[in-house]
Amino acid sequence: MGEVDHKAREAPAGRLKQGAAFHVMAKPSGPVCNLDCQYCFYLEKDRLYPDRARNWRMTPEIQELYIRQYIEAQDVPVVNFAWQGGEPTLMGVDFFRRVVQLQQRYAGGKTITNAFQTNGVLLDDEWGEFLAANQFLVGLSIDGPQPLHDRYRVDKRGRPSFDRVYAGLQMLRKHGVEFNTLTVVQADNATQPLQVYEFLRAEGSGFMQFIPIVERLTPSPREDGLTLIDPSFEGGAHVTRWSVSPQQYGRFLNTIFDQWVRRDVGQVFVQLFDVALSAWVGHQPSLCIFAPTCGNAMVIEHNGDLYSCDHFVYPEYRLGNIAQQDIRELAATPLQVRFGQDKRDTLPQVCRECAYLFACNGGCPKHRFGPANDGNNRLNHLCRSYRMFFGHVSPYIRMMADLLQQGRPAAQVMEWVLHQDRRRIAAADSRRPGRNDPCPCQSGRKYKNCCGRSNPAAAASSRGRANTS
Repeated sequence: MGEVDHKAREAPAGRLKQGAAFHVMAKPSGPVCNLDCQYCFYLEKDRLYPDRARNWRMTPEIQELYIRQYIEAQDVPVVNFAWQGGEPTLMGVDFFRRVVQLQQRYAGGKTITNAFQTNGVLLDDEWGEFLAANQFLVGLSIDGPQPLHDRYRVDKRGRPSFDRVYAGLQMLRKHGVEFNTLTVVQADNATQPLQVYEFLRAEGSGFMQFIPIVERLTPSPREDGLTLIDPSFEGGAHVTRWSVSPQQYGRFLNTIFDQWVRRDVGQVFVQLFDVALSAWVGHQPSLCIFAPTCGNAMVIEHNGDLYSCDHFVYPEYRLGNIAQQDIRELAATPLQVRFGQDKRDTLPQVCRECAYLFACNGGCPKHRFGPANDGNNRLNHLCRSYRMFFGHVSPYIRMMADLLQQGRPAAQVMEWVLHQDRRRIAAADSRRPGRNDPCPCQSGRKYKNCCGRSNPAAAASSRGRANTS
């Protein structure tokens, strides 16, 4: 579902530890999609598969091979499947009916769950009935209210998609399908955090993911035809105009957090806030971008090719194909182990000395292309965002962690915040000058004729005190 939750640990080269698990995001339609979102980093991956115009669907053979191998490779009682794209609904309901049948055939006593990421455009009653009956958790991609959503999320003709996505949302609600929302935070909707949050809240999203979009563009395509490049690219490149800036993303998160911590704790769940709380109570981050190492969240293309990560679908990160080698063996290749450990081993010194290393761990490797003061060019582009966020939320998250350790609900933090807010308001009122006092701006005029005039509420408050004295 965008950024993947997982608790897998790194394995030695050549084998996975007994009891280990890894995650694979399946793209049965590859990069093929019915929308043409202007910021999408995956649409251009069709250049890696020149024949995809006539052969873009996952075949029944690869479908069965993947499901069998993936279940067998998981040494855990619960196996989680994630289906994404492109757009997975293009495969049709019958494809996923067969998915469920195959999962039941090969489950071997394990519990199987399914997560399904969609743009919602094709959702209808048939989809709603199927997803509800088979308990699929659906992630719906929606970037906020109509003007913000339609800024980049358009179809192949450049037409806005909001009305169709919203109809899909209503279809999920109609059939009681469990869903969450994935919102791409880009340069436009990042300026309207409360509009985004309040809209999603009002539409019944009880779990929200806010995923920052940061892409670098080359002046000319690579040899493979790709123009959106990975952090290791050493040629000329610039951050795209639609990418969210570090300051924007930090403000976006902090503004939403301030609203959430005063009203919605325990009622609305925001992925990044949950992950922060988990870090403050001493748990290893469950979100892959904040884990110390990575490499246990891979992606499989429509033809069975396995890649290191959803964000690293480049030829140099192709691990192999499940038709030639078992998926367990591919997941434990030295190439993949090295990929996962590089996240930890290439950390800049500034990250190693950071007070928030325990919560951030350098962030997603995809975004680690910035210069650090020690000459390391692996500083996360969003470092400033995370420093802003973790620094801002720290007092509140510490209080929530203390509450949990005392066996009390974290939602009681809202009472503490209310008390702190009242104290600040009272302190501010006590420092406000009277109407006839000298203005604190040192203009030489009385407060009522200077700054008090431009602050009617303050002036009214001062008058009230004067009339009662």
